[in-house]
Amino acid sequence: MRKKILVIEDTVPDQHRLLGILQNSGRQLQVITANNGVEGIAKARLHQPDLIFLDVLMPEMDGYCACRQLTTVAETRHIPVVIVSQKNQQADQVWAKLTGACTLVGKPYSDAQILAELARLD
Repeated sequence: MRKKILVIEDTVPDQHRLLGILQNSGRQLQVITANNGVEGIAKARLHQPDLIFLDVLMPEMDGYCACRQLTTVAETRHIPVVIVSQKNQQADQVWAKLTGACTLVGKPYSDAQILAELARLD
């Protein structure tokens, strides 16, 4: 069965990097993109993805706020959220967990780190 992945990332090069890793993963994936937290929440509700990769530093709504909304609203709280961010200090790791994320992957990241998070779908 084809899995849906939502990538919420405002920076085009970072969005393309994630898309490239996902598209070359050897899996049947439908990848949906959003450019900020507000758009990401709307697309999560509409498409009901199986996994969300979420940046933190974005316009309109940051990733922590978006994550808190995604993980507390009944229609999206079942969707695992992986924060992918340059904010990768110990406090950021703790904050990611407090907002409901499964984990935080720091930028720059390796293909293997993203693929390991993708393995959550198995």
